[in-house]
Amino acid sequence: MSDDPDVSDRPADRESPVGEPVVRADPTVTGERATDAVGFDPDDPESVQRAADTVRSFAENTVGSEDHVYMLRGAAACAALVRGVGSYKAAAERAGGDVSVAFIRKWARVHDLPQAIRRHVARGTIAPTAAKHIARVAGDDRYALAWATLEHDLTVREIRRLASEVGDGSSVEGALADRDLTLGRMDVTLPLDQYIELRRRASVENRDPDRLVADALDDFLEL
Repeated sequence: MSDDPDVSDRPADRESPVGEPVVRADPTVTGERATDAVGFDPDDPESVQRAADTVRSFAENTVGSEDHVYMLRGAAACAALVRGVGSYKAAAERAGGDVSVAFIRKWARVHDLPQAIRRHVARGTIAPTAAKHIARVAGDDRYALAWATLEHDLTVREIRRLASEVGDGSSVEGALADRDLTLGRMDVTLPLDQYIELRRRASVENRDPDRLVADALDDFLEL
């Protein structure tokens, strides 16, 4: 999907500095907990050590956790630790305990997801464990899989299977179609005046209302 020349550039990876709590520190997303957001600086030895301690604690307490903000902090610590020590192997050794390279790699990739997806993780509308699988794919496929998760209420198991199929060469759209699910369909509720006018113009111009909305969004989003 990301190779489509008609699609405008959009970030498929994190744009803000590694370890910076951009989403976790936003009160519109995390409420009062925003003031407790912890950042990690991979260039600061003390912060790297704090990241290592956080990673170890995170690895020991992640199973069954429903605290999405806590999980994002753990992901940030994983990413900052890797950047601070130079490799996944060194990060696992620095964290100590039973922390594995695979654990750190998976959660560091979650931290590297674009902000639009991480915000849904913080809100709890995309489970952190689902985000781990979304992070396995690249480019616009990340967005497609994330938005399909929202539209079709996919389970973590379903997302894992979809991510694997995409990794094997399938498109997200095709993998969903195999399950009789449509990518790109969403319900929109319009003010009555807009709804009436949209239907009127679509009828007069012999066009589908969906196409009129899509054309209007092209202009608005500058695609």
